[in-house]
Amino acid sequence: MAVINSWAPSARPTGQPAPPQTASPDPRETMRRLPRLLQYPATLFTGKALPGQASPGWTPGFHLGTATVSVVLGTLISALALTLGHGLLVLLPVGWAVTLHGMRNLRMMIYHQCSHRNMYRRRRLDRAIGHAISSLLVIQNFQRYSREHVRDHHAAQHMTLKDPTVQAFLVSLQMHPGMTRRQMWRRLLLKLVSPRFHFHFTVSRVRSFWSESARSEKVSALLLYGTAVTASVLTGAWPALLVVWFVPLFPLFQVSNTLRLCVKHTFPVPGIETRHGRAYFSSLTNAIFIGDALPSPDLPLARRAGAWARWTLRLVFLHAPSRYLVLTGDTVVHDFHHRYPAAPQWADYLFARQQDIDAGHQGWPPYHEVWGLIPAISYVFDSLSAADAEEYDVNRLKAVSRRELFAAFDD
Repeated sequence: MAVINSWAPSARPTGQPAPPQTASPDPRETMRRLPRLLQYPATLFTGKALPGQASPGWTPGFHLGTATVSVVLGTLISALALTLGHGLLVLLPVGWAVTLHGMRNLRMMIYHQCSHRNMYRRRRLDRAIGHAISSLLVIQNFQRYSREHVRDHHAAQHMTLKDPTVQAFLVSLQMHPGMTRRQMWRRLLLKLVSPRFHFHFTVSRVRSFWSESARSEKVSALLLYGTAVTASVLTGAWPALLVVWFVPLFPLFQVSNTLRLCVKHTFPVPGIETRHGRAYFSSLTNAIFIGDALPSPDLPLARRAGAWARWTLRLVFLHAPSRYLVLTGDTVVHDFHHRYPAAPQWADYLFARQQDIDAGHQGWPPYHEVWGLIPAISYVFDSLSAADAEEYDVNRLKAVSRRELFAAFDD
């Protein structure tokens, strides 16, 4: 298995730019030193299962249920914090985080699998769930997303100008080949805090939902949000509705959305002739795992204590938010999905990927991975920087409706 991260000095997909390099062991392997009771949480947190590790037997219903509970629980926490006020206001960000986590799992796992008719493998049921989610989250309507996602993102158009992901990079984020990694990071961070960016993003989401949406989606959204807004205005609770629900639904959701876009796929290198086949398509998608290697037990006591303090701080303030709020659910192993988009074992994603590795990934090249959200974004930026400027010339996208591009930020 090829590994792309800050601790693997040479292994990477052919032709892709080199990632940052330092000499240190595989983070997940070092976690074998943790107690046996912590091995399953370590897998869930990092996204990487150990070879031969038994699956917990997750089901589609389990993921749908936990995502829904997360949305409800987060909303209740936020409402409680806002209602009681004073010292309990510190719980408001916690409520936002829990709500956002549920929203992102509904979008990134459930909605996504429904678009492939792979959630319950029952067309009408999957479509009904998809319609409900699009109405709740105000995202691109289910019919159009299903069509464009399968046709332009999973077919021969993958990572070409016809791919919505590429269009989002070139037009919405205004990034292009030849820009340096630093320039792209600066542009990304400015976008994330730009009121104008979020305003256009919000308007585009509403338009993308309403255009071509099914009658059931329109009716559900109008009933849900019409009732909520009317009731909150009549009762004077509209500020609470804005804070409790619309903050995670729009600005926070969109920040997570944008960061997720920036790690989805790498751009092909210039001059590559073979644009088909398993080797090519697998080279454009990496697993993105979260965490650091455990400090070495051989370090002197003082240095070991300092190393553990740094490891813990990074775990709490960097890696946990990355996993919980951005790389939610199965997004850490998106490469498995692109190899097997209709895999019935998608619900056991972490373990299904490792089982495929254990079985020799038959007919496919070795998997490759990046460790850490920031290195993963930098890796994608480097691939765009080195990409063919003529192939990815934004002027060739004149026919693309800019108001629809924000709908491409998820897959």
